This record gives sequence, structure tokens and C-alpha cells, in this order.
Amino acid sequence: MNGLHLVGKRLEDVRLVTSGAGAAALACLDLLVVMGLKRENIVATDIEGVVYAGRTSLMDEWKAVYARETPMRTLGEAVAGADVFLGLSAPNVLKPEFLASMADRPIIMALANPVPEIAPDAAKSVRPDAIIATGRSDYPNQINNVLCFPFIFRGALDVRATTINEEMKKACVEAIAGLARMTVPDTVASAYGGGHMAFGPDYLIPKPFDPRLVVEVPAAVAQAAMDSGVATKPIADMALYRAQLSQRVFRSGFLMKPVFSRAASDPQRLVYTDGEEEAVLRAVQVVLEEGLARPIVVGRPEVIASRIERLGLRFRLGEHVEVVNQDSDPRYNDYVAFYLERMGRHGVTPEAAREIVRTRRTVIASIMVARGEADAMIAGPVGFFDKHLRHICEVIGLRDDMGEASTLHALVLDSGTLFIGDTEVSYDPPPYKIAMTTLRAAETLKRFGIAPKVALLSHSSFGSHDTPSAVKMREALKVLRGLAPDLEVDGEMHADAALSQVIRDRILPNARLVGQANLLMMPTLDAANIGYNLVKAVTGAVSVGPILVGPRLPAHIVTASVTTRGIVNMSALACVHALSHQPA
Repeated sequence: MNGLHLVGKRLEDVRLVTSGAGAAALACLDLLVVMGLKRENIVATDIEGVVYAGRTSLMDEWKAVYARETPMRTLGEAVAGADVFLGLSAPNVLKPEFLASMADRPIIMALANPVPEIAPDAAKSVRPDAIIATGRSDYPNQINNVLCFPFIFRGALDVRATTINEEMKKACVEAIAGLARMTVPDTVASAYGGGHMAFGPDYLIPKPFDPRLVVEVPAAVAQAAMDSGVATKPIADMALYRAQLSQRVFRSGFLMKPVFSRAASDPQRLVYTDGEEEAVLRAVQVVLEEGLARPIVVGRPEVIASRIERLGLRFRLGEHVEVVNQDSDPRYNDYVAFYLERMGRHGVTPEAAREIVRTRRTVIASIMVARGEADAMIAGPVGFFDKHLRHICEVIGLRDDMGEASTLHALVLDSGTLFIGDTEVSYDPPPYKIAMTTLRAAETLKRFGIAPKVALLSHSSFGSHDTPSAVKMREALKVLRGLAPDLEVDGEMHADAALSQVIRDRILPNARLVGQANLLMMPTLDAANIGYNLVKAVTGAVSVGPILVGPRLPAHIVTASVTTRGIVNMSALACVHALSHQPA
């Protein structure tokens, strides 16, 4: 639909050829006919060639519906003059020379995976005017079943539909197509690399993990079910239903999906300080399988190799993963010199520098990131958080606007995702520090594809007290309003007001914050740490973090309690952080 709009053609006028006539292809054709494509303008082909009237080989009653009276017998003959190619078959069956005979501005949907019917580069070399879609994430216009599943079922189940009919399928298609024509929020663009996204030849369809799909598709499907009479439990208030869908957008693993997708689009060099640890090695295996990063591990190769074998992991050092041998790396002297340059005027002698670089893996990884030999790093899970942080700050340094590092934790709740800062570092931060931490935390939320809604918390509610901590949060708000006037932030306020529009409307009707806050900034380390652990313990929420905020280059620290999945999550986040540091 969107592709035809761009090339100035109407669905009822186009000629379409398929490669593949199995269940998936026939289901697509049936839906296209419902939407207006004329059956007589379809030529279906399969492994035997054109599906023509009278053919007996590999035919069935469903395929026979698309059998045509035609002298054409091959795919090459069929695509001559065609406006659209729909591939649901096998790799490389659409030869580049076939494309020359297609109509002006052809649409090519080569959806075989992992190798399409024709590679986009090969198609463009013959037909630069073509609009191309594939099932691949490394090309524009990825056609992925997660665009409609499970959302079509969400809409159907919510109205207790007795069936999923053609009207509901059509509504699903139209919702997805309509979403691609809408302005893409900055948060979605940020989650997929920050590039420009606007409706056009390279953006025909939303990104597979665009969170707006969670709202638009179920709502459209539910409405179609009600309109077509198959809903047994109609929704009385569609606006309320859409609001409830929005609450579900970033639950559980869905929080990480945009981050994983972005990390996999351009895997970065990620160094792990504790490469001998079982949780790290298991995480490296997952990272490789999901294509999230190019791992580097620090440790003794013989120890790592024996543990890989003992754990039954499938990667090999040197082939899949780079290893930095802390005992005999050829760059050792260069690393010592680099460390001395940074720390020689901070009481570190040459002898001490040699010992530190030999034994402190966090120092080694930090030097690699600072020298450009790795794009990001994960320290831990061995050792103390504050010691890892000290080495990172000494070697990598802090951003110019951050006098001290800070942290952020994400809690994935049934009601949505809640971020809390600073949970680990700054005991009693001054107003400017709170403001700068808030700005850096807001940047982190955008990497998750989430628009930040910030509440500055206190025991005071919009000026009800003038205690030092309340005044501090008030001053932090003034700094934020000056530095980031477009940021949705307000305070100081109680925690319940931060999470309830009703309470805020009663206390301060003109508050800048709208809806439920998703980033809670605390006045002290005590408040942040207690609040985070209390919510986590009471709710059983899944947590992501601590996310380190402030270093000049991407560096994160995992704690001793981290799971393998937690390391994988932080790996993806570190790589997306690294991508945001790349020059435009």
C-alpha cells in the first residue's frame, strides 16, 4: 500500500507476480484481493514454474484459485511488465536480468530469510528506480512478523472475537501502513540509531520494535472486530483502551528489544574485564548468537579456554572472541606508558603503574576504550563497584559537564518501566549535580526508545516545605528549566504524585509533567537506594542496571549479583551507548 502510494500506482491497477505458492504466499494473495488487487492481475509461480490453468503437477484446490490461462511458464517470463514482485520462496531465484523487463518503479518484496530471492544491492544495480523490502534487519524496509504478532491477537482477545476475519486483517495492514506515514518520534529514531526516519522509499513500514505498534494495531483490530460483528465483549471506551495499551509498551523483555535491535545493526567492540567468570562467558555466548557485539575478554587464555570447554560453550578464542592476556599482552608497555601519562601526577610511580596494569583488569579495559581499541566496556561482576568506578574515572575520565559519575536503575513493572537515579554513587548531590545527572539519565531513556517524563522527588510537595533537601530539588528544577527547556520535568513532589496525574491535578493543576513519571530523581543516595530496593523487593520487578552515567566514553559496571541475562542486557546497552558516540 505505502509503496504503491510512492510510485503513483493504485492497487486495483497493478500486476503482481509471486515466487512461492505455499500457505504464506496464498494467504498474502487472499488478503491483497480483499484489499482491492484484481485476481486476474496476479501470476503465481512456484518450484514448477507458473501456476497456469490445466497444470496438474504440485497443484491443490487452494493454489488452483490462482491458476491463469496464460502461455507463460517461467518466473522470468512472468515478471516482464510486472509492477510488484512478492517473494516467499527461496534464495536467489529472482535473477538480476529478470528485473530489466519489469514496469517502471517496480516494488520488490524479497522476503525469503536469511537469503532473499534477490539481494537489494544486486536489484538496485539493475533497477535503481526499484523500491525494495526484505526480511532482513540490515536493509531498509524489514518485513517482520513481529509487526503484527502478537498485536493482532491482543486486539482479538480483548474483544473476545469469535474469529479473526478479513476485516480484522485489513485493519491490521492499514494500521501498520498508517503508522509509517506518521511522524516518527525522536525516541524511536534514537532506539534505532538516531538516523532520519520519514516516509519514503527506505521507510515504507515501521521498524519491527516500534512501540507504537502495541497501541495502533490492537486498537484497529479490536475496532474492526466490533464493526464486523464478531466481538462478543465490545470495548465501551476506545480512548481508555488505547491508554491501557500504552501502559504495556515497555514491560519485561520488550524494554530491551529496541536496544537489542540497534546493537545488532552495527556490533561494537565490547571488552569484558572479568573474562574468566562463568556468567561472563555464558553472556558472551548469547551476545555472539544474537549478534549484539564483537566481544573482547580480559583474562588468562588457558583458563578461559578450559572453562569454555567445561561449560559446553561453542565459541573459540581468537576466532570468535578476542582475548587480552593480562600476563603477556604485547601492548603491555604501551599500556603502562598510557597509564603513567594519566596518573603520574597523582602519586602513581612507574613501578606501581607496571603492577596496576598487570593486575587490575578494569584498568586494562579502560585503557583499551580510551585508546580506541574497544568501543565500550563492562566491568565486574568480580570486585567492588566503587573500585571499578575509580579506575574508569581515572583512565577514561568524565564528561566535561559531570563533576562526578552517577547511576540509574530500571525497574520493569506490570504498570510500565520506572527508572530511578542515582542509586549507587553520590551521597548528597548538590542541585547542579542532580540536574546534570537528570539530563544524562534522560539520554539513557531515549536509547531505550522511551520519552523521558521526569519527577524530582522530595518529602515536600511543590513548595510545602523549605527544608534543605526540598530547596535543593527546587533549585535543581530551575537549572533543568534553563538547560533543557523542552524536557518534561517537574518537582519537587511526593512519589505518589509523580505516579498519579489525579493527585497532581488536585495539588497543582498546571504542573509541567503529564501522565505517569518514568524517571524518578532522588535527593540523596539513601533515598534512591532504599526506594529502588524496596520497590524491587515488594513487586518482584525485573531490574536493568546499574547503568553508569557520566564517563566520557561508554563504560558500565555490573555487580556481583548480576545474572547472565543481566550481563547480556548491559552488553546491548553499552553497545548502543557506543553507537551514540560515533561521529555523524
